[in-house]
Amino acid sequence: MQNKKHNVNKVANREALIGVGLVIFNFVWWYGFAYGLGSKDPEEYKYIVGLPDWFFYSCVIGLIVMIVLVIVVIKVFFVEIPFDDEEGEEK
Repeated sequence: MQNKKHNVNKVANREALIGVGLVIFNFVWWYGFAYGLGSKDPEEYKYIVGLPDWFFYSCVIGLIVMIVLVIVVIKVFFVEIPFDDEEGEEK
């Protein structure tokens, strides 16, 4: 029982670290485009679909990239863990 509990904790910790990595990636993406392209004079902004390019890349494209990344990460790296109490079933 202890070994199984240890494995569940190990998987949960790994998946939590992956989640933190995704959050950090999202922040770096957003910050890089928002402050990288957005630090220019507003008269120099380029517009995409009526939005300033910094906003379009940081918020619109960033959202799409994060949705795709989360789907891929869940399908590739996450595993299903049964939360049933097997010890209770054995008794």
